[in-house]
Amino acid sequence: MAWLVAALLLAGCSGPWNDPYPDGPSQVREQTIYAAFNARPKHLDPARAYTSDAYVFVGQIYQPPLQYHYLKRPFELTGFAATEVPRPRYLDRQGRELPADAPASEVAFSIYDVRIRPGLRYQPHPALALDAQGRALYHALGPAELAGIHTLQDFPRHGTREVVAADFVHQIKRLAHPRLQSPILGKMANYIVGLGPLAETLREQAKTLPRDAFIDVDAHSIEGVQVLDRHSFRVRLAGKYPQFVYWLAMPFFAPMPPEADRFYAQPGLAKKNISLDWYPIGSGPYMLAEHDPNRRMVLERNPYYAGEAYPSEGAPGDREAGLLADAGRPLPLAPRIVFTLEKEQIPYWNKFLQGWFDTSAISSDAFDQAVQMNESGDVGISDEMAARGIRLQTSVATSVFYVGFNWNDPVVGSGGKAGPAERERARKLRHAVSLAIDQEEFISIFRNGRAIPAQGPIAPGIIGFRDGEAGANRYMYDWVDGTPRRKPLSEAKRLLAEAGYPDGRDAKTGQPLVLYLDTTGAGPGARSRIEWYVRQLQKIDVQLVPRLTDWNRFQDKLRQGNVQLFFLGWNADYPDPENFLFLLYGPEAKAGRDGNNSANYSNPEYDRLFEQMKGMDDGPARQQVIDRMVEIARHDAPWVWGLHPVDYTLRHGWLLNNKPNSMAQNELKYHRVDGAARAAAQAAWNDPVTWPIGLGALGLLALVLPAWAGYRGRERRLGRFDRQESRHESRRESRHESRHESRHESRHDGGVRADGDSGGESGR
Repeated sequence: MAWLVAALLLAGCSGPWNDPYPDGPSQVREQTIYAAFNARPKHLDPARAYTSDAYVFVGQIYQPPLQYHYLKRPFELTGFAATEVPRPRYLDRQGRELPADAPASEVAFSIYDVRIRPGLRYQPHPALALDAQGRALYHALGPAELAGIHTLQDFPRHGTREVVAADFVHQIKRLAHPRLQSPILGKMANYIVGLGPLAETLREQAKTLPRDAFIDVDAHSIEGVQVLDRHSFRVRLAGKYPQFVYWLAMPFFAPMPPEADRFYAQPGLAKKNISLDWYPIGSGPYMLAEHDPNRRMVLERNPYYAGEAYPSEGAPGDREAGLLADAGRPLPLAPRIVFTLEKEQIPYWNKFLQGWFDTSAISSDAFDQAVQMNESGDVGISDEMAARGIRLQTSVATSVFYVGFNWNDPVVGSGGKAGPAERERARKLRHAVSLAIDQEEFISIFRNGRAIPAQGPIAPGIIGFRDGEAGANRYMYDWVDGTPRRKPLSEAKRLLAEAGYPDGRDAKTGQPLVLYLDTTGAGPGARSRIEWYVRQLQKIDVQLVPRLTDWNRFQDKLRQGNVQLFFLGWNADYPDPENFLFLLYGPEAKAGRDGNNSANYSNPEYDRLFEQMKGMDDGPARQQVIDRMVEIARHDAPWVWGLHPVDYTLRHGWLLNNKPNSMAQNELKYHRVDGAARAAAQAAWNDPVTWPIGLGALGLLALVLPAWAGYRGRERRLGRFDRQESRHESRRESRHESRHESRHESRHDGGVRADGDSGGESGR
């Protein structure tokens, strides 16, 4: 009966039983976007964050000077914190201004003046809280004041202030902070005048201070960066570097209040894990309201964010697609975004189908359920998904994934003091390994065809990328009947033998060739992918030994050059070939320089052409230089040219204004949900099935009732027996009492008479 009552009560509940969110129904929940994440963000400090999992959050919180137009294609920069995209002025070595089309060889300095929009404000934060006299409340916390502080929310007061130009200058100086180890310091030090010397000065200062001592970067000036007025600052670059405006759209150049550094530098807070990497402070559309990377992350609207509206123009077809319906509305459109940790694909996929997530990628296991191809080979949504109103969006990612060779390794590399013969031997070995790894097979097995085999380092959609026969890598492919065809495995074996390893054995020692692959091995299906790579090299009798590690240890091994082969990928920071070609630029070597050239590849001709290409304006002359650089890289093969992903994204029909933009990092502010449609779908797709509970209750009753009936029967039998015994006892007691009373009365009567006689005698 209890089961039946519980079923009836649950059936009367207002929401689905399997609702994974603790928030009760409300207007805010109806407008909330629900998403998932599968990896803990490494850093949330904008000077350090440089991974895609971190940018999911960092991109929504911080407000760099520029951003990409959400709808327009090709990608177009526009103002964000800045009023407009700054135009550089070029000077020669004598300080004379040059024309805008001056060749890079004549440009000694580039000047960028950035004008900031007045009225921008930071999110509420205790670092900005002031007392009545305008002094910081929480910049000198003692043990007693810290006793009850465990999270940022434990501070009773939060403050805000206007964003000023000095905050942008402060952030640029932070790139040189020795304890932050900003991943772009090496690159920016080559351009921003004075950044390199500032980094050296701060490193020397840090050596003389205790480990937890505060380093005030504002106590030092930087030659190439200065505040012009309250809302303007200037950056001076060495030489001509047109790509600098793209960097101004990245969180590295977002404003940071100096108060935040002073606040977080307090040792008492660091011990409690209260840091900028955990609790960011930005002026962007959202702020991090809840940070639990082992469960969920919650973004909420920055209450002080204002002045930005949804775009009123876009690319052709955007209006017809409904992407301009919200034109002019204040951003962000969604007041709240909830990210739930989902490490496994199957639970994630099921929750998406139940309506608990608004978007989803497509795993290999779910591909056939979600996608179907027609007779002409076109990809479309399956009937099952279409019936639910789910829509498919596809786009070629501006990314490349590859297996890198460590150029400094004596077996697979060509660095050090190796002579021409040794360099050629290593080059043939790299080509043999590259040919053995069948990218088409990998794409078919592990990505369901959702990728393009890479022919070089530049991704599709980026200036300089060559398609078709002109873009084919002739070291790996033959061009047959209008398509690239991978060279046969026999070619890989021939190259391996010429490299000195016939049948996978060293021709001099007879020892088998063993190569080592370093990888983090994270994510669903990682084990099977690694095993696939092992089998690929077995085809040419080469032994591949995987070495699994975590991300931090993997990065340390790259910095130390203690790897042989390794997995990596690169997502474009900006739509220029320099952002891919610099990954093979010698001075950007990871080992010894902590750059982004993780292969430590070095080729003097490639490096010279890179220096020439990066300062050139787009056009045929620049394309010719790019083509030569790509050909050099193909010949040397510092990478196993991997793949460019094709992103397949599913979204429910209630998620509006969703358009893929591989450059924008802050796209969530444009998204909106139809809460009523979502709630109706969730109720329909999660309608509780109560008959199993009823059937279970009946089964339970079928088991319990016979036992209960037997128990009651036994009780009744025992009751009758007890009553009979009681009556017998009563009769026995009655007879016993009767005999007892009779004897008692006989004795009593005799005494009375004697007394009476005596009494009477005496009385008289």
